[in-house]
This record gives sequence, C-alpha cells and structure tokens, in this order.
Amino acid sequence: MKACVFTLGCKMNEAESASLMRALEGRGYETTEEPGYADVYFLNTCAVTAEAERKSRQAVARLRKFNPAAPVIVFGCASQRDPSAFSAREGVTFVAGAMRKDRLPDLIGAHGTEREEERAFCELPAPKRTRTRALLRVQDGCDRFCSYCIIPYLRGRSRSRGWESIVEEARASDAKEIVLTGVDLSSYRDGETDLAALLVRLGQLPARIRLGSLEAGAVTDRLLDAVEGGNVAPHFHLSLQSGSTRVLRAMNRRYSREEYLGAVRKIYGRFPRGAVTTDIIVGYPTETEEDFLQSLSIVKEANFLRVHAFPFSPRAGTAAAKLRDLPAEVKRERMARMAAACAEQEARFLTAFEGEEAVALFESEGGYTEQYIRVEAEGAREGMLARVRLTERREGGFGAVILEEYR
Repeated sequence: MKACVFTLGCKMNEAESASLMRALEGRGYETTEEPGYADVYFLNTCAVTAEAERKSRQAVARLRKFNPAAPVIVFGCASQRDPSAFSAREGVTFVAGAMRKDRLPDLIGAHGTEREEERAFCELPAPKRTRTRALLRVQDGCDRFCSYCIIPYLRGRSRSRGWESIVEEARASDAKEIVLTGVDLSSYRDGETDLAALLVRLGQLPARIRLGSLEAGAVTDRLLDAVEGGNVAPHFHLSLQSGSTRVLRAMNRRYSREEYLGAVRKIYGRFPRGAVTTDIIVGYPTETEEDFLQSLSIVKEANFLRVHAFPFSPRAGTAAAKLRDLPAEVKRERMARMAAACAEQEARFLTAFEGEEAVALFESEGGYTEQYIRVEAEGAREGMLARVRLTERREGGFGAVILEEYR
C-alpha cells in the first residue's frame, strides 16, 4: 500500500508531513511526498494567504487525477479555517484541522470532519528525512496576534516541546544540519529552558544547527553567547514586516524601527561575517508613501542578505482585514521598487564575500554556507559538507571551488 503526503506552506508543515510519513511507514505503508499514484492521499494545507488557500483547494483535484478511487484526507491550516471548502469536494473522505496531527494515521477509512483542540505540544514521530537538512519541531502556536496574521487563530496558543525530547531527536539524527522550526520560535520555553538554553543543550552535537525565524526581542546577549559558543550557524532570519514604526504599531508588532535596528547591530557586532535575512510586507492598509520609504531605506541600513518581500493580502478574521485596502496599482508599484532595492542590497552584501572561504552543505541543486549564501561547485554531491572558496558571482550567490570535504 502506498500513501502520498502532499504539503503546501511553511517548514512546520514540511516537518509535520515528514513525521506523518514516518508514522505511516511504521504501519507498513510505502510513502512519498511527490504527487503520483497512491492508495491514500494526505493533503497538508496552508492558509497564510488567500492564494495559499486557493492552491490548497486545487490540490485535491490534482491528487485525485492519479487515482480517483483513493481517499483524500485533508488537514492543516486551510482546513482548520474552512473545513467546508474541502469536505464538499469529491474524493475527500475526512477533513481534520491544524492540531492533533498524531491521530492522522487513524483516519484512513474514516469519514467526516473534526477539528480537535491542543493544549500541550503534540509529540510526533521523528520526521522521515526527505531533505538534506533535518527539520526539528520545537514549538507550535502563537500568542502574538499580529493584525494581519490568521495563524494564531488556526494553530492555537504557543506550546513548547520538552527539551529532553528535542535533544533526543537531534542526537538520533544523522543530518549534518538541523533546522529548529516553530510557529514562534522566539517564545520557546520548557520550564527554565528558553531558546538560548536550548541551544546550549544542543551545542555538543556534531550537526550544524540553524535557527528558524526569530523576533527582534529574542536577540539577547544570552542568545548570541549560545550561538557564538556552540554549533549554530551565524544566520538570523529576523522578522521585520515594515521599516516604519508607525506601521509596526498598527500591525501589533512589539518593537520599533530603532529597536529592530538595534538587534541587527547587536548581531553584526558579534558576527561581522554573519547574515541577517527578513520578511517585509508591502502595502499594509495604513502604509503611506513616507512609511514605504522607511521600509525601502531599512533594507540597506540593516545590511540584509536577502529579503522576502510580498504585497499585503487581507485575511478574513484578522484586525487588518477590517481596514480599507490600498489600491492594487499602488501595491504593484511599491513592490517593483522594493524588489529593485532588495536585489541591489543582496548584490552589495554578496560582493563583500567574494574570494572568501566558507563551509557549505550541498543539496540536489547547490549548497548553502553558514550565512545561507547559495553556492554551486563542480564535483559537489547532495549531502556533502565541504570547505569552499567563493569565486565568481552568480545569480543569488556564488560559484565555488571545493577545498576540503568534511566526513
């Protein structure tokens, strides 16, 4: 029997789907994440944007083309938000939500719709390795309730995994890099063990640790001490969303522009050859041209390696959805300017690394350094960890020469 687990959305979804695959294999199923013929389909949905929800709905028909007789079990954020959008679709036998994913294997053969609540962190089997890097879930849910974000309403309140369980899974992994994932990684806490203390506990592992997305307030001396003294990559994805303090307040983000820049300066003060990446929302409903210019200028001022910029998309059920959206042409024009500024800044950042040495972990289509700079090198193999020299600039990164492979 074969099960296909198809995933849309974030790295948390990827990790949870990989755990489901491991659980299904324990029950005798052959599993795949690639769409194709299967005896049962699991669809892990995303609701971070309206477009993500649309793709989630479309995925039902896409999967059924391979075997119209196979049951489709839908779960995740989009089905938590609107189960009826999936339950009425032909072939869908069960619609679950975004929580209690440990029970998904038991839903094969079941019919109906059910969304369970979750008050404690839901333990899942160690994920099946489907990528070169291993994803390690340490936290779920969110208490921040940013005005534009629907996820706290779907995944529930912040819940942290016990540190012993995290360390045990990390020790059992044969991955050369482990990515800590969570909806709000910055809020991790198990008793007296916060994120900084967790990094110390993981510090003796042979694998390189990479942090998921962080909030500016998480950048403390204790956290940076743990990164500096251990095996953590000096790459910080520090969520921004706007360069304007006025817009940040409207978004219910809990820092100002200057506080965010202070966190960035603290990072570069400790790690001059580190890297900061971020997300920026363009065209929030209250964003004026002056606010937007603040977002443009912070791209260079914060010396970002890379920026994921995207236009504001109203999500029903959030505070921002009640605001009057900006005209589409305004958002398109600002997105074009933002994209140009981000490309210019990325080129400026990368130029400073040309000719330097770095340690890169290679995947099927290239590798990434500690700073998350993309590299391509002749003779590289998937899973190879190697010291490289960054040579000529290429789109999004560098060509590189392998100097030494680490076993």
